[in-house]
Amino acid sequence: MFRARHDTPPEDGVTVTIDGHDVTVPPDTSVAAAALLAGLDHVRTTPVSGTPRAPYCMMGICFDCLMEIDGVPNRQACLEIVRPGMTVRRQDGARSLGAAP
Repeated sequence: MFRARHDTPPEDGVTVTIDGHDVTVPPDTSVAAAALLAGLDHVRTTPVSGTPRAPYCMMGICFDCLMEIDGVPNRQACLEIVRPGMTVRRQDGARSLGAAP
């Protein structure tokens, strides 16, 4: 259902790792869009019921696209732009924000 436009040559793409798989997407693609292009049916599960959630609003309002990006949990994937070598993982349940400095 979700697919890339074919007006960007593949050699101009950005390669990121999503759940252990390398994916090449057009430059200036959001991480959420890259996850959808990679075929993920969800990017996180809810902390209470474990219900799968996928990007919804794609503009930072709904928080359904929370993912772990470069080791940092609770990042809104729709607001992050892919960078070469970026590592992205689905987020299952609640994640700790870590200790305050």
